[in-house]
Amino acid sequence: MKIAKKLTGLLLSMVLLVTILLPAGIGTNQASAFTSSNADAAMTALVNVFYDSSAKYFYVNSDHQIHAEHAHGPDGGLYTDFWWEAQLWETVMDAYERTGSSTYRTMIDDIYTGFNAKYTNMISNVFYDDLGWWALASLRAYEITGTVEYLNRGTFLFNYIYDNGWSTANYGGGIWWRSDAKDPSTSTNAQKNMATNAPMVMTAVKLRNAYNDNSYLTKAQTIYNWTKSKLVTSTKVNDHMEGTGAGIVKDWDFTYNYGTFLGAATALYQATGTGSYLTDANFAANYVIDKMTSATTLLYEGENDAPGFKMIFARNLNQLRVKAGQSQYLGFLQSNATQAWNHRRTSDNIIGSDWNKPTGSGYIQSLAAAAGASILQFVPADGYTGNIAGNGVYEAENARRTLVSAAGMVNESTQAGFNGRGYVAGWNTNGTSIDFYVNQNSAGSKTITFRYAGGAGNASRYVKVNGAFVSNNLTFNGTGGWGSWNTVSLTISLNAGSNTIQLGYDSSKGNSNFLNIDRLTGL
Repeated sequence: MKIAKKLTGLLLSMVLLVTILLPAGIGTNQASAFTSSNADAAMTALVNVFYDSSAKYFYVNSDHQIHAEHAHGPDGGLYTDFWWEAQLWETVMDAYERTGSSTYRTMIDDIYTGFNAKYTNMISNVFYDDLGWWALASLRAYEITGTVEYLNRGTFLFNYIYDNGWSTANYGGGIWWRSDAKDPSTSTNAQKNMATNAPMVMTAVKLRNAYNDNSYLTKAQTIYNWTKSKLVTSTKVNDHMEGTGAGIVKDWDFTYNYGTFLGAATALYQATGTGSYLTDANFAANYVIDKMTSATTLLYEGENDAPGFKMIFARNLNQLRVKAGQSQYLGFLQSNATQAWNHRRTSDNIIGSDWNKPTGSGYIQSLAAAAGASILQFVPADGYTGNIAGNGVYEAENARRTLVSAAGMVNESTQAGFNGRGYVAGWNTNGTSIDFYVNQNSAGSKTITFRYAGGAGNASRYVKVNGAFVSNNLTFNGTGGWGSWNTVSLTISLNAGSNTIQLGYDSSKGNSNFLNIDRLTGL
């Protein structure tokens, strides 16, 4: 996956300077899930809308048109690119493992054939992470089907990436991101990242299992040890290293990084039984559950590549649950699966990129739709079909915002005393808002509370609920400093199901001054 594409369409809110790890917890929502028929319908919809059976390939978009924001892949971007198609292939594997359907078994072979028809020379792709996703998916296909071609392809790709990409010349080890960018002194693209290295650990463990060859386990541990030493701290999992000399670490927060790292740790725990790997996997899992959710639903990270991030996280979290006996994650996974299904577009059962709000009427990208469909495949259903209110805590840094960069509405974590990963830093520009997507089990009145800092004195904002003003000019009294926090509350009426609470700025309503928002609670 290409880093420039990764940043395109992502919320600026994902970049934080400092974070603190809170105690692990999964929230207070019940272990609620969907039905098996929901899972069937979600997968059928994904195939009906996105799969071209003649090309044996998935379209990028639900309208089968090329759109400039992600015009990557064969036929000018009509069909999905490298890493997207690998994830969609794995989604079909998710469905086959759940159902045993001959339809999905045939699709496993067909998608491989269709991909090879479009990409006749895989290693012409300069991105090692793209190749790595196909190596991992090929070996999973081998485990499911026993088809030796998949083992051969996965073996070839792993050996190619490791032999050509691993280097101790910079940063003491690690696999480069790109085959054409291995010198930080001459290329700004020279980096070693979690997205390339962690999946290769999982791949190496699969190869060790396939061949009973412990040299692959040694390589898996070598890659893992470098990754952990360079990209993981006591509080978080970072994105990549870059720069000359000893290099610098970029601490971008993506569920993708945590998902790939916990997948690597889980694979090594399965292979060795060493408890430290399980500790690492649970650390990564609980960071996301504690800090990268809205009321325990995985956050919206943007469009294009970003919806695939929570797919990777959820799939590997489920592996941690199943393969390492960590049953404490079942409720979280089931709640997220239910949220995804509840917010599908009912006209065609396609799930969008934000599991906290209803899917809109525009075209949907296949990677986003696959993320929603996949979690319904690998998480066991329990027949629950109601709403998911979650734990009622909505971190501002995980909410949706308007005009982020233009209005200075950025995430910060420089002032002490915040919750979660940080807070939304002060803004005072018309047309800007923080939008909290809130789900309720039943209609009724709730007293909601905003936690804030008003270091510049008294400030005010409007509050809308489901498009209607409930307060034109809610006052946030000054707190005497940006490191001092206070709360303000008001009572509102909410519908059963989905609601939107908007905290916004409009000077015509008397709104004024800068304001930092930490979280919304009381729901």
